[in-house]
Amino acid sequence: MLRISRYVVALAVVALLCSCTKAGQDSNPHYLRIADGSGDIPTLNPHLFTEAPIGYIAEMTQAYLVKYDAQNQPYPELLTSVPTLANGGISKDGDTITWHLRKGVRWSDGVPFTADDLVFSTKVVLNPANNEVGRDGWNLITKMDEPDKYTVVYHLRHPYASYEPTFFGSAGANPTVLPKHILGGLPNINHAAYNAKPVGIGPFRIVDWRRGEGVDMEPNPYYFRGMPKLKRVTYKFIPSRDTLVTSMQTGDVDLWPQAPASFITRLLGLSNFTTDVIITPWYTHLDFNVTRPLVSDVRVRQAIRYAIDRPTLVAKVVHGYGVIQESTVSPNVPIAPSIPFVSYDPAKAKQLLDSAGWRVGPDGIRVKNGARLSLQFPYYTGSSAADETVEFLRSELKAIGIDIQTRQYSPAMFFAAYQDNGIVYGGKWDMTMFAWQTDPIGEISNIWECDQIPPNGQNVTRFCNKQLDALLEQFKLTYDSEAHRKILEQEEKIISANVPNIVLYVWKAGNSYNKNLTGWKPGAWTPFDDMGNVDI
Repeated sequence: MLRISRYVVALAVVALLCSCTKAGQDSNPHYLRIADGSGDIPTLNPHLFTEAPIGYIAEMTQAYLVKYDAQNQPYPELLTSVPTLANGGISKDGDTITWHLRKGVRWSDGVPFTADDLVFSTKVVLNPANNEVGRDGWNLITKMDEPDKYTVVYHLRHPYASYEPTFFGSAGANPTVLPKHILGGLPNINHAAYNAKPVGIGPFRIVDWRRGEGVDMEPNPYYFRGMPKLKRVTYKFIPSRDTLVTSMQTGDVDLWPQAPASFITRLLGLSNFTTDVIITPWYTHLDFNVTRPLVSDVRVRQAIRYAIDRPTLVAKVVHGYGVIQESTVSPNVPIAPSIPFVSYDPAKAKQLLDSAGWRVGPDGIRVKNGARLSLQFPYYTGSSAADETVEFLRSELKAIGIDIQTRQYSPAMFFAAYQDNGIVYGGKWDMTMFAWQTDPIGEISNIWECDQIPPNGQNVTRFCNKQLDALLEQFKLTYDSEAHRKILEQEEKIISANVPNIVLYVWKAGNSYNKNLTGWKPGAWTPFDDMGNVDI
């Protein structure tokens, strides 16, 4: 297996730079230090894990057909043009997509990129032996043609609206194009050495992954758009966000992308940083595993929604930096629907629980048929906002007779694949909490369709509704945005009525960066797609 060579002296320099102060930054220009309050990650391969740092690192180092600009519009990366109906890249019946690949592109180890890599990578996603995060959309591919080394044709069972981000696009937790010359001889990619040091086609290439500390990157000398201005980038793993703020104050970190709302006020007070407040595609939510007996009755889930004072939660926990809405789709999506908001009403919550047969027991917790309404509630470590949110929820739910039994896990274990006994995907819980990212066109089938229940996909609520399924499929069948708007509104009404999850708030976040940083133009979905002109 090919590996990027490096000199020991280069690693020694990295170690020195990582401990520098603000003054030290001035003597080491063109070196950018990034952190986002995340701990270590289990892989650098976005095929196998979806936590944000992996996606951010991949935007800078990996291979994508399509990337997104600061206005969240797609542009061709490894393509000569983004295929559409208008330019003929999509057939008139919508069932065929033709990818015309750039010539003269090389992987970060110098090997030429060709259509063989795209065909191989597609087969990797479709291979059931690989622990892919999800295959929604990919399962529509019936055949691939490779008429020459720079053309690949996908034949689909039917049109697929979300082809741009799904098929090797950078927006969202999507897979990257993989190098066939490195991985082609393996039965699966699950434990490949490549996952610790991927070879890609971004402006940077990975030098070293220091477990528990960070990932070091250097300019990719083969990048087809030319050498970036930065000479080195380090993505630091700093699981304590309080420590991260301190590192920014001392000059050890230059950039915190999409810092959570609970830290925006502190970041705005840093004199050497600029913090831009944005609405993000992320939304924090409570999920119910609707197959579990305690939450299988929709009245229980409705009661929990009525019991949570979401405006007060946003005011107390995230200092008002959140958009309160019922829809699971961020306002950043042009077709985002407006769904009637379900207001705080604890009296209504109690009535629903009474009607469902849950009676208040001697300790204040409701009981039915000998079972206490005590919910298993796992969540992740490393977030003070998550801790505060859980305690707020505990108080709200106790007031209506519901107990929650919480247990925390590292993000690596919490979000691990079903095959690796991950907590979220494993489903041995009643209610949990984390954040999803919506895709740029509002296509939500990957987390709601019946055939996406783990281990097949990301429908972790296990909610299966045939009417919703039909709408999700209908959405995929057209490329018309106005039709999408109408369908999405119907989808969101079904989700709201059945309460498989509760949207606590859509994130407002702070892109916080050293005032010496220039050229950074982050998109809401892809903060690091355009790094060629970034410098410090």
